[in-house]
Amino acid sequence: MEIIVRGKNLEVTPALRSYVEKHTDKIQRYFDKPVKINALLRISNMTETCEVTVFVDGVILRGVEKSDDMYKSIDLVFDKVERQIHKYKTRIAKRFKSSQVFNKQFYEAENIEEKQGEFEIVRTKHFTLSPMSPEEAILQMNLLGHSFFMFINAETDESAVVYRRNDGKYGLIEADN
Repeated sequence: MEIIVRGKNLEVTPALRSYVEKHTDKIQRYFDKPVKINALLRISNMTETCEVTVFVDGVILRGVEKSDDMYKSIDLVFDKVERQIHKYKTRIAKRFKSSQVFNKQFYEAENIEEKQGEFEIVRTKHFTLSPMSPEEAILQMNLLGHSFFMFINAETDESAVVYRRNDGKYGLIEADN
C-alpha cells in the first residue's frame, strides 16, 4: 500500500500522518490488491479540509470533507469513501473478476496558467482513456464525483463522454467520423 499525505498551508505532523494511516487500513481491507492513497490536508479560510483519493486497479474513489477540526475532517472523508465502497461493492467486485481490469495511471495533473485569447486555462489534466462500457464509465464518474467522464467505448472502439443531465439522468456523447 502506498500512502501519500501532503499538507497545504499546514505542516503534516507525525500525529496527523499516523491518524490518516490508521484510517487507510480500513480501506485496504476491502481489496486484495495494494491500493494507492493520496491525502491532502488543507487549511483555508478557517476551514480544515481533507481530500482523499484512492487508486486501485483502475477504480478511483474520491472524497472531500470540510470541518472546523482536521481530525473530524479525516474521519468524515474516510467514512465517505467507505460508504462509496459499500454502495458500489457489487459493481466493483464484478469489475475485478472480469478480464477488463485496468492497471493504468489515471491522472497526471499539472497546474498551467496560460492565456489563450479571452479564455484562461488554469489547469490541465492528462489521463489514459480506457476501454469500458458506458455503464462502467457512469460508475467511474459517480465514484469520482464528477459531472462527466471521457472514455473509449468498448463496443465501438471510439472516444465517448458520459455526463449527468440536469434532470438527474445520464447522457452519452459519441463522435461521428
